[in-house]
Amino acid sequence: MHIVVIGAGAWGTAMACAAAHPAGGHRVTLWARAPEQAQAMQSTRTNPRYLPDVVLPAGVSVVSGPLAAALPGADLLIIGTPMAGLRSTLHTLAQAKVTAPVAWLCKGFEAPTTADALGLMAHEVAAQVAPGLQCGALSGPSFALEVARAQPTCLVAASAHAAVRAALQAAFHSPALRVYANADIVGVEVGGAVKNVMAIAAGLCDGLALGLNARAALLTRGLAEMTRLGVALGAKVETFMGLSGMGDLLLTATGDLSRNRKVGLLLAQGLSQEAAVQSLGHVAEGVYSARTVVQRAQALGVEMPIAMAVVQLLDGTASPQQVLHALMGRDPKGEYA
Repeated sequence: MHIVVIGAGAWGTAMACAAAHPAGGHRVTLWARAPEQAQAMQSTRTNPRYLPDVVLPAGVSVVSGPLAAALPGADLLIIGTPMAGLRSTLHTLAQAKVTAPVAWLCKGFEAPTTADALGLMAHEVAAQVAPGLQCGALSGPSFALEVARAQPTCLVAASAHAAVRAALQAAFHSPALRVYANADIVGVEVGGAVKNVMAIAAGLCDGLALGLNARAALLTRGLAEMTRLGVALGAKVETFMGLSGMGDLLLTATGDLSRNRKVGLLLAQGLSQEAAVQSLGHVAEGVYSARTVVQRAQALGVEMPIAMAVVQLLDGTASPQQVLHALMGRDPKGEYA
């Protein structure tokens, strides 16, 4: 297969490495927005900013220039941009009349464009911008660095189109990377968005040294919130018991490589949202999607107290101690009520 990966950040680079791994042997074109980055990566065979210790396989060619020029002949297109760049990238692909399957790696909700609008999931953006494309998402519990190093990982190929699911499995399934197909793209994308918000809460929990009991309770109730929102949006309950639900939540909320967890740890130290994000140097999608998650939940009448607490912390309208008191002081209720 000839696979074009759009975006040379950590995830775009990691998936380019996975596809071109000797076990797969696919030909990969990795498109970078900045010509100087593309030239440096092509010559040094590394991505010093995002994955400095990973050597690009021989099957990866790094290019720049007009994106449309890199698309002809592709059997599969992978979008490795942050959520903020998805709409414009899909628009370019639609204008180029792409016929190959397309999948994105970003997780979260698009920021609303107006005060009264609701943020959209990636597949909802695609339905607006490029309804003719056969699209899907590649998600699940995974850190880019470990994927690039070919450490054992499981992912989910999510799409309403069987051809997209099959193409993603053909491209990436290998001895180091198992790819499971799932037609429930709504559930997979809700899981990918909400787990980032819950990871901020988990980082706060650990940063305040609340204990292992507290973290277990937080993640369990966070999974319940995720499931409630997903079902209200049309997802299947069982999706949240799988890789893109419980699996991704556990990884992002407890793994030391998690940027969203790091944000929570920094908030526990008293840093503001702006200071916490600046110290990371990379995108933490939970910071940008937390408010949209809560807005979508409120529009559907879905109760998400943990997500709401994260928004209050990020906005600086409540302290960690006030949030903890509010969550623990809620009235008793049935576990599945």
